[in-house]
Amino acid sequence: MAELEGIIERITYQNEENGYTVARFKSATENTTIVGYLSNVRVGESLRLSGEWSIHPTYGRQFNADTFEVIPPVTIEGIERYLGSGLIKGIGPVTAGKIVKAFGLSALNIIEENPERLLEIEGIGAQKADKITKALTEQKEIRRVMIFLRGVGITPVLATKIYHHYGEKAAEIIRDNPYRLADDLFGVGFKTADRIAGLLGRKDPASPERIRAAILYFLRKYAEEGHVFAPQEEFTKEVSGELDVSEEAVAKGITGLAGEKEIYQEDGLLYLAFFYWCERRAAEKLASLLGAGLEKKLTPAEQKELNLTALTFEQRLAVKKSLQEGVLIITGGPGTGKTTTVCSLIRLFRLKEEKVLLAAPTGRAAKRLSETTGEEAKTLHRLLEFGYTSGTGLHYGRNEERPLEADVVIVDEVSMLDLPLFYQLLKAITPGTRLILVGDQDQLPSVGPGSVLRDLITAGVVPLVRLKTVFRQQAESKIVTNAHRINKGVMPELKGANDFYFLNAAEPTKIVEEIIRLVTVRLPRYLQCDPLAEIQILSPMRKTITGVENLNTLLQKVLNAESSSKPELYFGERIFRQGDKVMQIRNNYQKMIFNGDMGRIVKIDPEEQLVTVAFTEEQEEHLVTYDYEELDELVLAYAISVHKSQGSEYPVVVLPVTTQHFLLLQRNLFYTAITRAKKMVVLVGTKKALAIAVQNNKIEKRYSRLDELLVVHVGYSQRT
Repeated sequence: MAELEGIIERITYQNEENGYTVARFKSATENTTIVGYLSNVRVGESLRLSGEWSIHPTYGRQFNADTFEVIPPVTIEGIERYLGSGLIKGIGPVTAGKIVKAFGLSALNIIEENPERLLEIEGIGAQKADKITKALTEQKEIRRVMIFLRGVGITPVLATKIYHHYGEKAAEIIRDNPYRLADDLFGVGFKTADRIAGLLGRKDPASPERIRAAILYFLRKYAEEGHVFAPQEEFTKEVSGELDVSEEAVAKGITGLAGEKEIYQEDGLLYLAFFYWCERRAAEKLASLLGAGLEKKLTPAEQKELNLTALTFEQRLAVKKSLQEGVLIITGGPGTGKTTTVCSLIRLFRLKEEKVLLAAPTGRAAKRLSETTGEEAKTLHRLLEFGYTSGTGLHYGRNEERPLEADVVIVDEVSMLDLPLFYQLLKAITPGTRLILVGDQDQLPSVGPGSVLRDLITAGVVPLVRLKTVFRQQAESKIVTNAHRINKGVMPELKGANDFYFLNAAEPTKIVEEIIRLVTVRLPRYLQCDPLAEIQILSPMRKTITGVENLNTLLQKVLNAESSSKPELYFGERIFRQGDKVMQIRNNYQKMIFNGDMGRIVKIDPEEQLVTVAFTEEQEEHLVTYDYEELDELVLAYAISVHKSQGSEYPVVVLPVTTQHFLLLQRNLFYTAITRAKKMVVLVGTKKALAIAVQNNKIEKRYSRLDELLVVHVGYSQRT
């Protein structure tokens, strides 16, 4: 093993997730290239490396570092580069230059031992001085903890997140119970925690803590896939196989967790406690709302004012039933007049001098509802006054004790509504308030657990109006007519339309090339539209050449190209650049940003290590700031999955259609994608793949039984 000491002059490449680094290194005798897993190192840092010299066939002589040690910089230049490298929040190159000019070789010691002297420097006040001192101390602590974490295979980004969550006790907590990581931190699954446990010497595959962690992890995984529960027999076999332990050992773990009320067993089904109570109590609440006697009459004057003769039979039926029922479902496909019906209902209840509240599951859906009705509409989270405080955690301001003050609550895009949010809504509605649920039952189900709209319709006990008549002006749109054709299992018409196009491309690489031409040249020129704001690429899958991830990488290069005027940063293999279109991929209750929310990066601050994203929520711009280590919550959104597009509308939708996506060539997925477009749909791919999707009516099976429980509770309430 050879040793090498020097200063990092330039970082050519650094993967923030695993620490792999290629850098230019200046030693006492030469400048050379170093490569290796150099976690969290920065330009200007002095390192002592151990490793071997090698000759790379392309890049020549380089030093392959196996281990490294950070040593304090000893030159003016080294200290300035170290301080200005972005390692320490609050210090950029300009501030670093001022500090070194003032304090010379003593700069680091002064920051650590006499931080009050930072106030001597112009532009540094007490608050910034305190931030700089804390950041330098924190970096030393993170490095100390990282020595342990690196030894158990934890990546630099995750190590930083672990430190910020657990603080100085991180190593102690992980040694005591590494499985806590899977419970406490986003981005850490059971398998990562299990690998760390193995590296820490925990070799018993049937240890109670391992089995307990696995049961909870796999039940959460079921929930992430949309299920409310797991069949116990199937689940036990799955966990047994994953852990390589007996089914008896898993069953014992299930019994233990059930005894602690962490999970519930019922009728051969396994629930996480939260979902168990959500489903049962949602059925109870809904049954009580259905039983409320609220019938009112429509007067002749009101009929004339509402101009009911202009409505279809189904729409008039919806108006009539809305006055008779405590809960009503209105469902229909595109162009069948759901919006017109909602507008009529709003006018009706205003004539009755009743207070109406409008809501939708997401900000984008609420914004659409507001635009189409001309009335204020809120997200359900905002309607229910959802909040987060460090003292009380998550809470809803509207609940049984403080219900919504309304006579009528109308919720749009109910196909997106998951079980937990539906239950929170029901908690805030008392018998006497009408609940009207509007949605398209043929859309994809919610991203979250449950199948609320389908379950309510399947139960057969909730009053329902189906809107079937496609309005003439809508019928002239091939987007609408082809959506209905696809929904019936009939191939769409691909000729003679000015809003629905199919471009043949057999090879995946050709599909991608055509999509890029469409987005950058053809569509903007033809429609005079903004490719970032008005064109959305949807893809059934994340992986493959025509999947979301590859399309985003390529589209970023052409729609938001690298520029000296646009700050950027690497996060693992991703590049985030000012101006990028991005999407949140988990619910962040502290920031009040939710899975699927889309925005634009408006600022990257290397000195403070912050990224600011502008989201549009309802009618307002909402600025959200992320620390660098929180960037695993964001992905590029030039292309998004069809599932993530629910509840949104885009002027133009472009969709790859290829047998590469065979597993997700499903009728309801393509139906959902096509109905997201307002002005134009362009499909790129093969007719064979499109035919497979149209013919495949297999609906994703979700484990939920809100329908069964609702029937039981309605029957019970009628008997009593």
